[in-house]
Amino acid sequence: MAALRAAKQAMRREIKKRVAALDDQEKLRQSRVISQKLFKHPKYASCERIAVFLSMHDEVRTEEIIQDLFKHGKTCFMPKYLTQGTSNHMDMVKLTSMEDMMSLPLTSWNIRQPTANDNTREEALETGGLDLILMPGLGFDRNGNRLGRGKGFYDTYLERCMKHPKGKPYTIALAFREQLCQDIPVGDNDVLIDEVLYDVLD
Repeated sequence: MAALRAAKQAMRREIKKRVAALDDQEKLRQSRVISQKLFKHPKYASCERIAVFLSMHDEVRTEEIIQDLFKHGKTCFMPKYLTQGTSNHMDMVKLTSMEDMMSLPLTSWNIRQPTANDNTREEALETGGLDLILMPGLGFDRNGNRLGRGKGFYDTYLERCMKHPKGKPYTIALAFREQLCQDIPVGDNDVLIDEVLYDVLD
């Protein structure tokens, strides 16, 4: 267990270094390519209830995706992270518009999310579940293994999804090329993702 944790930490440092070397223009260019790939994806076209992360500076930009979700009348959910002591919890709560998103306060991670006492929003698993989750992460391999930030938010949430009548949603990770690795070290609690979208070099 300690060896796995050390291997993950070393890989996190390496990937963070690679992503940090990208300038904003290149991040935006890759993000646009990935967004266009997603818009043509049959799963994206057929899914109605979609959860998407609000991107941090070292993640694929998702603003264009969120705009597209609203444009096509899909139901958009976003993460609401709750950290209390050593326990980490995440819900996927409904976002109603771009204006709604822009009105949310910024967290210490510099991402927008509803406040802890905002309990008025629909939570996906309390209603119709989810069809698709667009996944963030630090690193990915082509077998669907994902390296998160070590908090376990998404792995735990996907386990909760499996208990919902709708079952586990399809999962697509959005990644910069620099986040792809040969092999991601994983443990028993790491949930495989279905697919990774990234900009392929010609």
